[in-house]
Amino acid sequence: MAEPSIYNLEVKDLSGKPVKLSAYKGKTLLIVNTATKCGLTPQLDALQKVYEKYKGKGLEILGFPSNSFMQEPKEGSDIGQACAINYGVTFKMFEKNAVRGSNAQPLYKLLKKETGYAPIWNFQKYLVDKNGKIVDWFNPWRHPLDAKLTAAIEKCLKTPVES
Repeated sequence: MAEPSIYNLEVKDLSGKPVKLSAYKGKTLLIVNTATKCGLTPQLDALQKVYEKYKGKGLEILGFPSNSFMQEPKEGSDIGQACAINYGVTFKMFEKNAVRGSNAQPLYKLLKKETGYAPIWNFQKYLVDKNGKIVDWFNPWRHPLDAKLTAAIEKCLKTPVES
């Protein structure tokens, strides 16, 4: 049996269209569970700044809205609009889903299995290298522009792609 990999998973975008995570092979990923009504929601602006700084070097930020902490009342395109209008978000946002517990979406079950940590709040960040290896996670209060987080991103961007 193949080892579990994020590349074996499929998620849905905000319009409900399936997206294979294998489409992100060779990219460094920052996976973040988001919410539009959280005290940490302004991190969306900082995440966008990180995305703009590193997208040309191979970073993709994947936002996964969740109501697991009861702070995402919006659905579908309303989430995307709120993120774009209020914070200028252009990175990819996906369908709202649970990120912890028995009903967590498969991606978040894998992230927990690989790191030992389910999200403890909105805006927990998981860093995945170009080969699909989950290399680190950052608690929700770690600001996206924090030197430790950006250094980890830069290190992943330099990781060679395995053949």
